[in-house]
Parts: sequence; structure tokens; C-alpha cells
Amino acid sequence: MSGPETASVPLERAEGLSQLTDALLDMGIVGTHTEIRMQRLAGGVSSDAYRVDLPHRVVCVKRALAKLNVAADWRAPVERNHYEAEWLREAARAVPGSVPDVLGESLRYGAFAMTWLPPDRYPVWKTQLSEGTVDRAVATRVGMVLGRIHSATADRADLAAKFATDAMFHAIRLEPYLLATAQAHPDLREELHELAATTAATRRVLVHGDYSPKNLLVGPEGPIVLDAECAWFGDPAFDLAFLLNHLLLKCAWHPRWRERYLQCFDAATRAYGRHVDWEDPGALEARTARLLPGLLLARIDGKSPVEYVGESQRNRVRLFARRWLQWPPRSLQAICEAARADAAFAPDDEEHS
Repeated sequence: MSGPETASVPLERAEGLSQLTDALLDMGIVGTHTEIRMQRLAGGVSSDAYRVDLPHRVVCVKRALAKLNVAADWRAPVERNHYEAEWLREAARAVPGSVPDVLGESLRYGAFAMTWLPPDRYPVWKTQLSEGTVDRAVATRVGMVLGRIHSATADRADLAAKFATDAMFHAIRLEPYLLATAQAHPDLREELHELAATTAATRRVLVHGDYSPKNLLVGPEGPIVLDAECAWFGDPAFDLAFLLNHLLLKCAWHPRWRERYLQCFDAATRAYGRHVDWEDPGALEARTARLLPGLLLARIDGKSPVEYVGESQRNRVRLFARRWLQWPPRSLQAICEAARADAAFAPDDEEHS
């Protein structure tokens, strides 16, 4: 929900929005004669999201796409829209105030509505990080929220049954990230396939699957989590590694702020770790540390390469990730300290917009 991609237009003249209108009717949010205006929101590759202005309030409506808006042929089940709404409901119970309220859902049209959070009061964390607003306190709260959600949902048979979305998670995460990257790096095929297999076989908590700065709003009362399309009952290491991976990539994007990004890396890790009560924290950290370089390499050579790192820097990140895949780290701190010294993230390197 990063802002309008196009100007708002009257609903009756908005091409291709009739199903969203029907979905709102199906949810009971509007009536047949309700005046509506819509704006398509920019920033997403896997869903269409709209700001919907009603006579007395504003809501956000989201609908999953069958083919994602990336260069590769990447398709995913649209049923993930329902699981996203369910994840938001569970997260709201675990950490009240950490997600938008789900206002309605239409299974028939594959859409749901949620509260609208004004961008001027709820900036996107990725935007702040990219502009040099790098606050360890925000990272601490981001790690805390994730840890609390994982702790509240750990080892629950009801959630394991409700979010048995293994095939969907494979299609959206394991295949385009780890397995596709293995095709680009055949000498690391065994390591990357092993990471995918370990992740797929570990079922402990309710996983968000896209816990990254672009899906986190910095609210006045704390972080707000969005876009849980990859919801799955599985390995908590995936969420933590996914978050930390993005903080490493920010170092390559804006090397002069490397130390501050790495302080956020450390703060989020420590805050999350304080809530790990469902398994041995050391075992979880070791699993996360092994997965992290695989995800780092995936954002260079997988189906969804990061858009903001230039080619020369990409090669340095590639070499960094390959080294840690070949010699797996024992801790997240080891990766953090290596990033402080590695040329891939050096402050005097050329920055890329």
C-alpha cells in the first residue's frame, strides 16, 4: 500500500474493476447504489491492491494474481488470498495492533478488504531505510513482533491443519528462490536443494513468508505487517532469514549506511531471539544462518532478483553468498561480522540507485 499508481477514476469508467465491485458487494461493504472511487496501488508484483473511497470511510481491497508481474514465468495459486486474510486474523490475536483489520472477505471473487492506513502516518520501512532513516528501535520492534507471532502460534495442531499450504509455499518461495537459484549455480545444487528440503520438512510455527521492509509500515504505535500471501505453517527460520537478508541487501544498496543496517540486523535478531520458547534457540539460529546465504544468492540469481543493486555490486554479493553456502556459518553474528568487513558491502564502494 505504497501509494496510487494511477489517478482515481469513477468506478463505472474504471476498466477491469467490475469483479472488485462485486467482491465488495459480496462482503457487504457496499450496496448496489453506493458511490465508490478506486485507485490502484503501486509496488506489488503478486497482487492487485486498491484504495477504495466510500462515502464515509476508506478501505483497501486486495486480490491475488495468477501470474506474478516479474520477468520470469512465475505463477502461483490465487487461493493464497484467503490464507493471507487468515494469517492477518491470527496475527491480530497474537499481537493486537500489528496488522490491519480484515473488514471482509469474498471467497467467490478471491479478494478481501482491510483498513486503510494513510501513508503519511504509516510510512513503509523500506522507504525509510533507503533514505537513511535507519532506526535500531524500529528493527527491535520488528524482530519482537515476529517473535511474538511465532511464539503464539508454535506447535498448534489447529493452525497446522488450517495452513497446510505446503504446495503453495513451494510454488511461491522454495522453487523460485532456492531451486531456481540452484539451476543458475549447478555446483551449489546439493546445498540449495538441501536448504529447500530442510525448510519444507520443518513445521513449527505460522510463517509469514515475505517478512521484509517493503511489507512493514512504521506506525505510531509500532510496526504494521502487510502482505502475508505466502502464509504457511512451517519453519520459523524462513521468516527471520528473509528479514535479515533484506537488511544485508540494503548494505549493498547504500554502503555508507552499512553499519547502521548491520546494527538493525543485530537488533532484530536479538529481539526475536527473546521470544523463542518452542525449540532450542541455538538450533533455530543455526538453521537460519545456513538458510540466509541461500536467500541472499536467490535475490541475485533467482526468479525475483532484487531491483536496486547494480551489476558490479551484484557480483560481489554473489561471491559473498556463495562462500557462506560452501562453508555454512555457525551463527548469525558470524555473517553480520563478515558483512562488516566484506567488499560487497564496503562504505567506499559506488552506490547504486
